[in-house]
Amino acid sequence: MSTNKSNLNRSQQQVADQKLIDGLTKHAATIQSVVIGGTSHPTAALVAAMQARLATASAALTTRATWLSAVKADADERAKTKTLVSGLRQAMQVAFVGSIDALADFGLKPRKQPAARTPEEKASAVAKALATRKARHTMGAQQKKGVKGAVTGVVVTTVTAQPTAAVSTGPSAPATSTGPSTGGTRHP
Repeated sequence: MSTNKSNLNRSQQQVADQKLIDGLTKHAATIQSVVIGGTSHPTAALVAAMQARLATASAALTTRATWLSAVKADADERAKTKTLVSGLRQAMQVAFVGSIDALADFGLKPRKQPAARTPEEKASAVAKALATRKARHTMGAQQKKGVKGAVTGVVVTTVTAQPTAAVSTGPSAPATSTGPSTGGTRHP
């Protein structure tokens, strides 16, 4: 039964390739050449091809490790200097507030100014905000302080246990069971 080698991770592929090299080296006297795709390949050429494959896999692993190290160093440096860069951008925005060309030299754009609103638009916005607060029943901190819950319509009764006395008023009636039936006869 063959195994699909393309589903293996890189280290598993390297182990499988090394085993092929070991097997070809061990049986080099028995296997002089192998025909693959209609072409005869000497054992030494196959071993060389497999070793080249291992070398490129090893190079990829070390290159990946170097890349991961560089990515981590970049992320650490960016985290360390984040506040500094943010402050520098803000300082340039303030220093060159009226000069679009100077801000462009720093890769910045002027801050967007809010559109001027008419008094009617402002009044409409205030009315809408008040209507929303009323609809949602929202209150500020001062209004919340005055709100206290009132409990109405709740009656609290205390229950005391009373002793029960067995009173016999005549012939005893058969007992009724509330538990599971045992299927037998009952004795009074």
